[in-house]
Amino acid sequence: MAHMTSHALTVGFDLDMTLIDSRPGIRACYQALSERTGTYIDADLAITRLGPPLEEELINWFPADQVEAVGDLYREMYPTIAIAATPAMPGAREAIAAVQAAGGRAIVVTAKFEPNAKLHLEYLRIDADAVIGDLWAEQKAVALREHGASVYVGDHTGDVRGARTAEAYSVAVATGPCDAEELRAAGAHVVLADLTEFPAWLESYR
Repeated sequence: MAHMTSHALTVGFDLDMTLIDSRPGIRACYQALSERTGTYIDADLAITRLGPPLEEELINWFPADQVEAVGDLYREMYPTIAIAATPAMPGAREAIAAVQAAGGRAIVVTAKFEPNAKLHLEYLRIDADAVIGDLWAEQKAVALREHGASVYVGDHTGDVRGARTAEAYSVAVATGPCDAEELRAAGAHVVLADLTEFPAWLESYR
């Protein structure tokens, strides 16, 4: 007999620039890291290209053999600097609540270090059913498949690729570094201005 759970709605959400506006917190963390290491980092530039793993940004500022250690330092500093400085995106809580009100599960699949991703959600009282970190672009499909997600919501072309790899419906929000045109070109099934449009979209999708 088939498991009924396979028919339940599961929607995955990206974190940075989808559910949370992580720019102020990450900017402050890069500035502190720069001070601590004595290495110049253009924090204003770095926050215009959020989405990919931390190491892909650090390689622009540090020698390759230092990136891993500097990444560890950044993640260690992050909770005290970035969590309280980071607001929820407009419509974030309502988007998660809309999935749960429909009897579904809302999961977060992000490239961010998982413990820090959980701290953000706890601090902002965004009540996701599961949080899976350290996955970027196509790798996100692993968690999406494992949790049976039929929809994935994200702001980056990497999120679109993750959704398509998992054969999930790709919902993109134009709130991050990629504009609506780029997201459509990458293969998003639908592009919303932001998450405030998500509950109505979900209603029509169902």
